[in-house]
Amino acid sequence: MSQYDAPFEIHVHGDVPLRTGVTYAQLQEALKPLWTYAGAKSLADGAESAYEEEPGIKFDAQERMLTMCWTVAGDTDFRQQLDEMCMSLNELAEEGAAIEVTFYDAEFDEEEAPPEEESRDDFLMLFVGPTPAAIMQVQRDLLVQDVVNLMERHFEANELDGVVGEIDKLFSDRFDKLVSSLELGKPPRGSGGGSGGGHGGGRRPRHLH
Repeated sequence: MSQYDAPFEIHVHGDVPLRTGVTYAQLQEALKPLWTYAGAKSLADGAESAYEEEPGIKFDAQERMLTMCWTVAGDTDFRQQLDEMCMSLNELAEEGAAIEVTFYDAEFDEEEAPPEEESRDDFLMLFVGPTPAAIMQVQRDLLVQDVVNLMERHFEANELDGVVGEIDKLFSDRFDKLVSSLELGKPPRGSGGGSGGGHGGGRRPRHLH
């Protein structure tokens, strides 16, 4: 598919802490669904984003961190690439991490479109991690962050302990259902809310660096 007729600009954004000993070769194989989709022959060739101001795909071996702020032209079939990437990153991740993926409608002009016309933008939040418990932990933390940010407009932070407790209970119940005869680790729990923005509402702005 030519980048000129691709219906979407797809932005992948996230930081994934990696296990000790993960090599560039392993990471290149895990991210193969991304760089091959971009038409590259290697991770080094495909790590550059479509936008110069974005850092692209970076591997910090010293910090053991994969950083992605990378845009590629494509279509909805990119979702299959994401599924394959997440399966591979699960085996390399040190802890749970979230990856944001935004599909920007390349044909939609916000200034010229009539008021009744909506873009085909779409947004996915993906999660990777070494265990189901690690993935559920980061899901829990993001949900608490979003809920607390929303409710702090109306309540003091110390009034929200009960809300956070109910969220923890929901995740503990889900974890209990997940556990069978295998020991999957401790269920997610946390220390309350955190700072940062929520998700949803209007057309998502691009990440700026």
